[in-house]
Amino acid sequence: MNITTPGSNLPTLGGLWLPLVTPFRDGTLDETSVRRLIAHYLEEAVDGLILAATTGEGLTLDDAETERLVSISAEVIGESGRSLPLYLGLSGSDTRKLVRALSNTATWPIQGYLIACPYYSRPSQTGLFQHFTALADGTEKPILIYNIPYRTGVNLSNETLLRLAERANIAGLKDCCADTAQSFELLRDRPAGFTVLTGEDALYYSALTQGADGGILASAHVMTSAFAAVRERLIQGDQPDALADWQKLSSVPRLLFSEPSPAGVKHWLWRNGLLDSPEVRLPMTPASEGLTKLIDQAIACPAA
Repeated sequence: MNITTPGSNLPTLGGLWLPLVTPFRDGTLDETSVRRLIAHYLEEAVDGLILAATTGEGLTLDDAETERLVSISAEVIGESGRSLPLYLGLSGSDTRKLVRALSNTATWPIQGYLIACPYYSRPSQTGLFQHFTALADGTEKPILIYNIPYRTGVNLSNETLLRLAERANIAGLKDCCADTAQSFELLRDRPAGFTVLTGEDALYYSALTQGADGGILASAHVMTSAFAAVRERLIQGDQPDALADWQKLSSVPRLLFSEPSPAGVKHWLWRNGLLDSPEVRLPMTPASEGLTKLIDQAIACPAA
């Protein structure tokens, strides 16, 4: 689904993307489970993977672990013969450090970056514009901006984003602005070829009906084909069946996000044999006994 946009050498980035969990076992990167996960999702209707982002507990990974995670993932994809883009999640509040991170990862086998707005420092819109301009200058790879003000403390306005969208390698947005009017207006006003992917799992269906190009969804680690089918039905013009499918599926994000992610996702994947351990790293803690029981019930009795 990486169709070249007319007048651009950057691929469009629509479809269903996974912010891949990072498997751990006994405090270390679980390379066996990484390989198993990548091989599994290569067989699913997934259009791209994002490594070491929030769901991937990227803030708890050291540089060597992140590089190893990317290397293993790219190796498995290469051996499969399938073309599946890998993006690397980056975040931080020091523009200089992020520019160095872009330089340090320039030769890694990744196709682009997902970069969150600076957190905690709450820069102005001018600061946000200059920050992402400097990052765009620091790489030739495409950048997806991640706007999630309820985590970072700052909202990237549509006005600023549309100015940034004029940059050739600022290719799109993961939208978690939590403002339905802002999201709708961006979808209305964005330039051709600029991708908008919702990151709000619970709003996946409504975002698609308003014109979003897909989603970056932690919940789609499970029942992946069902998430993909909702979008495919809408593309085919089958809105009634898309809605019916979503009504069956909509309880999954609510369940998995009832406690801090990715604990619930990891438990589900562990129960399904895709992870050797549901381990998370502090400050994340494992899913509670109550949540694990509900997940186990959902696995045993999937929605019809």
